[in-house]
Amino acid sequence: MKTLQQWLDEYSASHRNPRNKLTHWIGIPLIVFAIWCALKAVPVGGDSLNLATAAIAVFVGYYLLLSWRLALGMALLSSVFYAGVLALEDYAGAKLIWLAAAIFVVGWVLQFIGHHIEGAKPSFFKDLQFLLIGPLWLLADLYRRFDIPMLPAPRPSAVAEGKR
Repeated sequence: MKTLQQWLDEYSASHRNPRNKLTHWIGIPLIVFAIWCALKAVPVGGDSLNLATAAIAVFVGYYLLLSWRLALGMALLSSVFYAGVLALEDYAGAKLIWLAAAIFVVGWVLQFIGHHIEGAKPSFFKDLQFLLIGPLWLLADLYRRFDIPMLPAPRPSAVAEGKR
């Protein structure tokens, strides 16, 4: 399995243009939100346990394999997003699935516009796991901007052994 840094570096390679990055900052959250809305619209379970919350748990579990700190951040962001899903569901009712579809399309249009500007194919064409890395890449950028460590600092003994 690739390390967190390998995933982020490889994803970054096709996301260097500032306009492409901007389309991703808008498009990726829209896509994630739309997926959760669509999953919540499936009449299985209740507000606490349903297809959307199950998907969130799976995604956070995957992120936990890469970095518990980023997984924690993603769990917190997911809680905020999911509150938005519930609010939109209260507002839209049965039309939630149609709103989810519209949001999803807008998000992907932005993604492909960004990649057209970049002149690079989307990373998920190479490996579908990049569909999960995109949201993590955004969160990792926030962590870097606010100087929040993504991985624990190496143990002093490991650092000493590495210098030998």
